[in-house]
Amino acid sequence: MKTKTFRPYDLDQPFLLPPSMRDWLPSDHLVYMIVDLVGALDFSPVLKCYSGSKGGQPPYDPRMMVALLLYGYATGVRSSRKLEQATYDQVPFRVLTGDQQPDHDTIAAFRAKHLDFLKDLYLQSVKLCAQAGLVKLGHVAIDGSKVKANASRHKAMSFSRMEKEEKRLRAEIEKIFAEAEEADRLEDEEFGKGNQGFGLPEELNTREKRLKKITEAKAALEQEAREKADKQRQEREVNDRKLRDEGKTPRKKKEISDVPKPSAQRNFSDPESRLMKSGATKSFDYSYNAQIAVDEEHQIIVATDVSQAANDLNELKPMVEQARENLGEESKLERVSADTGYFTEDNVDYLEELKIDAYIATKREKHQEPRLPAPRGRIPKELTKKQRMARKLRTKSGRKVYSRRKVIVEPVFGQIKECMGFRTFSMRGHEKVRAEWHLVSAVHNLLKLIRSGAEIGRVGAPG
Repeated sequence: MKTKTFRPYDLDQPFLLPPSMRDWLPSDHLVYMIVDLVGALDFSPVLKCYSGSKGGQPPYDPRMMVALLLYGYATGVRSSRKLEQATYDQVPFRVLTGDQQPDHDTIAAFRAKHLDFLKDLYLQSVKLCAQAGLVKLGHVAIDGSKVKANASRHKAMSFSRMEKEEKRLRAEIEKIFAEAEEADRLEDEEFGKGNQGFGLPEELNTREKRLKKITEAKAALEQEAREKADKQRQEREVNDRKLRDEGKTPRKKKEISDVPKPSAQRNFSDPESRLMKSGATKSFDYSYNAQIAVDEEHQIIVATDVSQAANDLNELKPMVEQARENLGEESKLERVSADTGYFTEDNVDYLEELKIDAYIATKREKHQEPRLPAPRGRIPKELTKKQRMARKLRTKSGRKVYSRRKVIVEPVFGQIKECMGFRTFSMRGHEKVRAEWHLVSAVHNLLKLIRSGAEIGRVGAPG
């Protein structure tokens, strides 16, 4: 019987010639596209952070570190430890880093040190997309989505429980101090004064740390309650003054309290996150409210930010202002759409002042709810702004424009959460979370730019 021959298999066989790492992946692989794209970015803000000192090991090239973060976020590998492991285990990461393996501390430190550059990276992505003709600003849709914070629900405490825990811990600490003083007195009687002690007992040290955390969290909740109460008083004063000017008498209202509600909670792992209700699961979790404004033409994110507020009422103006700033005042924003969470008369007035055609829902429509017939004739003069907007959205043209909102902005959150796998922030604290969301938005834009096949210039180069 003839013996079957196989291809040679020898793990110890050395290469006769040095291999080229570019042969390890197809020429159209995303890695090479990201490397080429990184070459178009402006790294001057990062380079300024490095001194000319020749001491110690030279740092990793910032271009490689940024390319590593971009490709990691694009493929759902975000934690610094998983990124480090990928530079050993996965061919695309090894090719991208030039077979260098920065450890997880280096990756985490680079990401934390260059928060401002991560925000600037997003702005560069918008400008590159605009230069490539991917942004038209004919119709921009605004939306928000709750993204989980890097915080555990089990490491949180309500204000009422904080008060009880604070009293209990203070009583225990006083008891431990009293016992320590009594022990010192007895030892002084037996051995004489001046003998060396052995430091505070561990149980006291642990309780003091816990008490400090609870006291700080309690103070933060009290500060938030005072600020909220002051804002409510100002709003009430404005409304009452308006009623008096109209010849009406304001109704007597319940006194506004400066004290936090007993159920108000604070998280210890990320105190700046807030308990929010997820629109998808309807469950409550510690989260941030991620905001985006998306251009209709190619779903480019033209404005992005993260809010600590659970609702979207105050998020429309910042999104519009940022979009205009990112693309220059000469860029004419023609039309803006948003769901009912953004409707206020102030927001409508703001868009009208900018001569932007607004389409903001005034109520949430149920799927099986019958549609009201399209209005006809002239607009009645006595209608309020809310009624005018509701009437506008019932017209054939209004329905057509507003229906586009779903296919402009909602798929972008789907692409970020499903395709990129981004459902939880890796970083903690509002400012760090904002920088991370800017990075996520930049990755989304750059992937759109790569997949469009448009020629990529350099930031600042004439379009």
